[in-house]
Amino acid sequence: MPEEVVSLFSPIQDGVIVDATLGGGGHTAALLARLDNSVSVLGIDRDPAAIDRMFEHDRLRLVVGNFGHLDRILASQGLDEIAGVLLDLGVSSHQLDEGKRGFSYRHEGPLDMRMGPDATRTAHDIVNEASLNELVRIIRTLGEERFARRIAGRIVEHRPIGTTAQLAEVVRQAIPAATRRSGGHPARRTFQAVRMAVNEELSALSAALDSGIEALRPGGRCVAISYHSLEDRIVKRRFRRGEGRAPGPVLPVAPPVELTALARKVVKPGEEEVHRNPRARSARLRAVEKVA
Repeated sequence: MPEEVVSLFSPIQDGVIVDATLGGGGHTAALLARLDNSVSVLGIDRDPAAIDRMFEHDRLRLVVGNFGHLDRILASQGLDEIAGVLLDLGVSSHQLDEGKRGFSYRHEGPLDMRMGPDATRTAHDIVNEASLNELVRIIRTLGEERFARRIAGRIVEHRPIGTTAQLAEVVRQAIPAATRRSGGHPARRTFQAVRMAVNEELSALSAALDSGIEALRPGGRCVAISYHSLEDRIVKRRFRRGEGRAPGPVLPVAPPVELTALARKVVKPGEEEVHRNPRARSARLRAVEKVA
């Protein structure tokens, strides 16, 4: 959603915008090309390969790092405050399309799924060493998969599992035939769950939102693009908390207002963008501005 991202950051006339999930660099390239020359970008990615692929630009700094440690990264760059932060979540197209990275159920590869060298476990470790109950929890919670227990049981029965193709087939066999014929690839949710567990994505997202919002100067903006309900729920709740809305049972008193929503409803990609990039279909964009 590069057009929406550029539009949301266009009022910023100077300072540093952090692209905390650099990926292929499309958003960063658009920001550098279309924003004021007084705006620079700090690009961060867990994957050293993403940094190696990036172009050079006099207003671009690059860092290999986990956005869950955004506070440390900003400190290491001498940044006390920033003008904006962009979080484009999930796995990048480069990672999905490279079979040897082990992210895809469509390409043969080793069970890896690490977004960067900082991950302490691989998909192989989880698939072959986790207990039945831990597998059920991972697949049900992170994949929102209703057949989690059947899938986990089949995985345990077929260990050791060494490749993405083997795992995809085990999952396919565990799902009832009627369900396999609808709703996309039957292994999609399980692969998502294992990948998120390997990379501890939800905890990293929560930490990045807190650190990014804390570092924003007044008038600074945070834009987050999520691709499934778990990510979107975390973003939505953090933004609402910053807006002083819906305190709920955990926060019986409404928190102070530090953010204002830039769009009351979640922004979805248009038909033209989905046609160009089918993977964008599930994208959900939310954006806020810091007011205090």
